[in-house]
Amino acid sequence: MNKILKIIGAVACVAVVASGIPAWVSGAEDGESSGGNTVVSVMFHVSTSSKEGQAYKKRIDAFNEHYKEQKIKAQATYIPRTSGSSANETALTAMKSEGTLPDIITFDSPKCSYYASKDILYNITNMVSDVKDEFIASSINYYEDKIYGLPVQESSAGFYYNKNLFRQAGISDKEISEYGDETPWTYTEFLSVCERLSSVCSTSAVDMRFKATTDETAPYLLYPFVYASGGEFCSKDGNTVTGFFDSDETASAFGFFKTLLDKKYSSYTVDANDFYNGKVGMFLSSGWTIPDLRNKNYTAFPGGEGWGLLPYPYEAEGKAASATGSWSFGITDNHHKDKTAARMLLRWLVTDESSQVITEHTGMISAKKAVNEGRYADGSPEAMLLKQLATTGKSRPAMVGYAVLSTTFNQVINDLEKSSDIKSFLTEKARTMQATIKDY
Repeated sequence: MNKILKIIGAVACVAVVASGIPAWVSGAEDGESSGGNTVVSVMFHVSTSSKEGQAYKKRIDAFNEHYKEQKIKAQATYIPRTSGSSANETALTAMKSEGTLPDIITFDSPKCSYYASKDILYNITNMVSDVKDEFIASSINYYEDKIYGLPVQESSAGFYYNKNLFRQAGISDKEISEYGDETPWTYTEFLSVCERLSSVCSTSAVDMRFKATTDETAPYLLYPFVYASGGEFCSKDGNTVTGFFDSDETASAFGFFKTLLDKKYSSYTVDANDFYNGKVGMFLSSGWTIPDLRNKNYTAFPGGEGWGLLPYPYEAEGKAASATGSWSFGITDNHHKDKTAARMLLRWLVTDESSQVITEHTGMISAKKAVNEGRYADGSPEAMLLKQLATTGKSRPAMVGYAVLSTTFNQVINDLEKSSDIKSFLTEKARTMQATIKDY
């Protein structure tokens, strides 16, 4: 564990020096610094050079200016998450053990159950009960009916498409509009579009992000297909995966992915830039892609034009599902017993103003309902994502052992092409996963 902490500490020092912000004073009780300020520490999961990091820094600077006379100061570190779900889990567990947790952390929403169960996160129900109705309900992080985290932005994803390639494939604007209406398109319709696109796309019809399996990208973008096929990942309490992860319905979702691979509609070798260069007809991605397509003048989309966004397809009647869940802010259960300053900073970071600033930088949907009111034009990509969140959004499973599920999901995606019996393959994975989850 000490070895892990040395590595984390080295990364933290680099991030702090690079950003010009001092590290938190881990030994100061109640966050009091030698300069007479009450210090509240926060650790962000992105770099200061990223759009999101720049937005966080603006809000930290504004907080410090606002509370300067009251001698309350926020000190931030920026440590980008560069690997999968389990790496953050290991790092924060080590910090908890060694007593070096900052006062506030950002965390990926499906990790709430694990962090709360291990006393890494602090129960903030009484601190935020008066503002919880301001948020999109599904975006609040609960564990055992108590609130442990609040987001400032909400995430969804969909299929970005190249309008020119769609027209070349004979897919009319009317047909496209039907796929994005009140009832999302079906798997059958999706496969039909892929078949026609294959004749005009130089790489693949669709980039399903099958090679994005080194972190949480593939699980996040692809998990809705399990729900959309009528499947589940685990029992309601999150403790049982056998009989769920290996059910016929869940196998049907992975079978859909395999069909896309077998028919060469997608592949593991699609280059990350193929959609932007006009070689791929559709591209599965989150709302982060919207500002990039508008502002970076890509080869296939000069002037930020010539693209659209379609929702997730579904298979099982009444089971349409789409991605939700972004990173949230949580107060930690660290050695600081007085959470007053931490509460002030947390509430500051999730105000409407903070949400406005941060989502303008990231292109994400706000988790605050008031910020979204009248913000997006009808028919815009953002309006489509907001509609998805309200109508078909379904979170990743709330389970203490989510890191095990995420890792297993990536393993299944990696091995799909060479798997001849998906049901048996999932049964084997479910048994292994079940044994590992018991350790949590």
